[in-house]
Amino acid sequence: MTGGEFGGRPLLAPRGWKVRPTSDRAREAIFSSLGVRVAGARVLDLYCGTGALAIEALSRGAERAVLVDRDTRPALGNVERLGLAARVDLVRADAGDWLASRTNGEVYDLVFVDAPYKLADLVAEQLDTHLPGVLAADGRAVVESGARRPLAIASLEQLRQRRYGAADVSIYGRAAS
Repeated sequence: MTGGEFGGRPLLAPRGWKVRPTSDRAREAIFSSLGVRVAGARVLDLYCGTGALAIEALSRGAERAVLVDRDTRPALGNVERLGLAARVDLVRADAGDWLASRTNGEVYDLVFVDAPYKLADLVAEQLDTHLPGVLAADGRAVVESGARRPLAIASLEQLRQRRYGAADVSIYGRAAS
């Protein structure tokens, strides 16, 4: 972790698992950009992998987090090790399908999207269609994708875009009406 309650505590990324945690440099920049928005936030982490982004948000004062991935075991290990089970809901599902099938109307202040880079083209339409429906009116969506082929969310307004090595990180909000 780069800051907050768990700052300096490493996250586990089991060997041989197909997870690519967001780099410390990119995480620090993301949370520096989000600033006070993190405190008390409701967080959704799609394609969560190790849960690095949601756990960083919780470390910095977010209230609760929902972590969604086809395999939640890497995130589960970190959630349990840091004692966050009471503040985290783990959902074992395809993130795009989960978004498309949601019916409860819950919205999130922060949504992190870190789909496998090779799947960006496949998930782009689903995210573009359904991401605005889960983002609170003044919320932010942070989308990490490959720098060679950045994942764009046309249904939201891009507020910031930066490159960190092979990663493109864009922050989106709802378009001004």
